[in-house]
Amino acid sequence: MADAQDRSAFAALFEHFAPRINAFLQRQGSDPAQAEEVVQETMVNVWRKASLFDPARASASTWVFTIARNLRIDMIRKASRPEPDMMDPAFVPDADPPPEEIIVRNQTAGRLKDAVAKLPQAQQDVLRLAFFEEKAHPQVAEELDIPLGTVKSRIRLAFKSIRSEFGDPS
Repeated sequence: MADAQDRSAFAALFEHFAPRINAFLQRQGSDPAQAEEVVQETMVNVWRKASLFDPARASASTWVFTIARNLRIDMIRKASRPEPDMMDPAFVPDADPPPEEIIVRNQTAGRLKDAVAKLPQAQQDVLRLAFFEEKAHPQVAEELDIPLGTVKSRIRLAFKSIRSEFGDPS
């Protein structure tokens, strides 16, 4: 598309607008280096988006200066973003657990699976829906076509059975 555009007309446009945009940006508080960068970006956008210019909506100078203003705002926003602190604990991955902890977790998971398998099917169904499929208790009741109180009772009974399998009588 750029090959089809008139390079000499663009050169004249650049000569006319570049110093004016630069002065405008410096009056707005940009330092000379920032102003020059925005001027360059503005003129690149003018070249690339020349087909989008609509003289019925605004004059050429209004269109060019609007592009420059928006680019300056974008540059200020980008410069004011804080840099992330890579030493922040949120960015530091958790250390892998020690092998003995992995073994204990796997053994516990196996015991839990066995304890759930020993439950009556009705309690297994309620646990599967409520905890593995993460459905709310009313949804579980609706899906199984049972009262909400029955869902809660089955969960409570299932937990009691599982706790007793793990040696917790409460």
